[in-house]
Amino acid sequence: MKNITGKIYLLFAFTLAGTSVITGYILSEKLNRFTITAVSLGIMILCLSPFYGAKTVQTIRLLKRNDWKLLVLQAVFGIFLFRVFLLLGVNLTSTVEAGILTGTTPAITAILAFLVLREKPSEWTAFGIACTVSGIVLLQGTSLYSIQLSAWHFWGNVFMLCAAASESVFNIISRKHKTMQRDSADVRIHPVVQTLIVSAIAFGLSLVPALVEQPFASLRVIGLKEWLALIWYGLIVTALAFVFFYAGVNRCDAYTTAAFSGMIPLTSMLLSLFFLGETISYAQGAGGFLIISSMLMMGSRQRQPQQQTVSRV
Repeated sequence: MKNITGKIYLLFAFTLAGTSVITGYILSEKLNRFTITAVSLGIMILCLSPFYGAKTVQTIRLLKRNDWKLLVLQAVFGIFLFRVFLLLGVNLTSTVEAGILTGTTPAITAILAFLVLREKPSEWTAFGIACTVSGIVLLQGTSLYSIQLSAWHFWGNVFMLCAAASESVFNIISRKHKTMQRDSADVRIHPVVQTLIVSAIAFGLSLVPALVEQPFASLRVIGLKEWLALIWYGLIVTALAFVFFYAGVNRCDAYTTAAFSGMIPLTSMLLSLFFLGETISYAQGAGGFLIISSMLMMGSRQRQPQQQTVSRV
C-alpha cells in the first residue's frame, strides 16, 4: 500500500512539473530567466511561510552538515540549474521538442541510480534506456533535415537535455537524502518544510543575477497572464509538485522515480499541442513515443515482485 501511495504522489508531482515547459515559454517572452526564478520562488515562500515558518525554523536547528550539503545540492540542481537550462532552451527550440527532450530524465536517473546508488536495473529498465536514447536520436535527426533550423535550435535542445540531467541528479540526491533520514533518528523533514528550505536556498542563488537583470522595470509592464503564470510557477510547479515529490520519493526506489518522471514530457507535449497549437511530425511523434514508452518499461520493475508476493499468499 505504501508503494502504491508513493507512485500516486510521484504521478502528481511529475505531471505538475511537466507544466513548467509551457509556463516557462509564456514567461520567457516578457521576463528574463533569473527574474522568473526569483519572483516565482519569492511568491511561494511568502505564501507558505505563515503556515510552516515555525516548523521550518525548528527543523533547521536539527539539521546536520550532511543534511545541509544535500539540501544545497537539491536547490542547485532541482530548481536553479533546471530552470536556467529550461528557460534558455524554450527560447531556442519548440515547446514540443523541449517537452519531449525532458523525457530523457527517466533514462539518466536510471543510469545514475546504478552508478551512484548501486541499485541493479532490471532487463526492462535497460531496454527502456535504449528506447530513450533511440528517441533522442530520432528526434534530433529530424532537425538536421530542416532548412529553417539553425545552430540556435541545436543549442536549445542541448539546454533541454541539460535541464533533464539536472532533474535526474536532483532525483538521485533526494533519494539518497531520504535514505539517510531513515537511517537517522534525529531528523525527519516534513515534505513542505523541505520544499521551503530548498526553495529558499534557490531563491538566494537567483536573487543577485535577477537584480542584475533589472526586474522591476519588466515586472511593471507584464499583464495578468504573466502574473498568473508566475503564481502557478511558484505555488504549483514548485511548492505542490515538490511536496508530492518528496512524499513519493520517501516511499519508492530510484527506478520507480525514474519511471514516473516520464510524465514530464507527456504532460508538456500534450499541453503544447492543445494550448499552443504546435504540431509534430511523424518522426518527432515516433521519438516521443519511444521516450515515453521507456517510462512504462522501467515502471514494470516494481510490478513483478508484487505479483510474486501475492501468489505466495
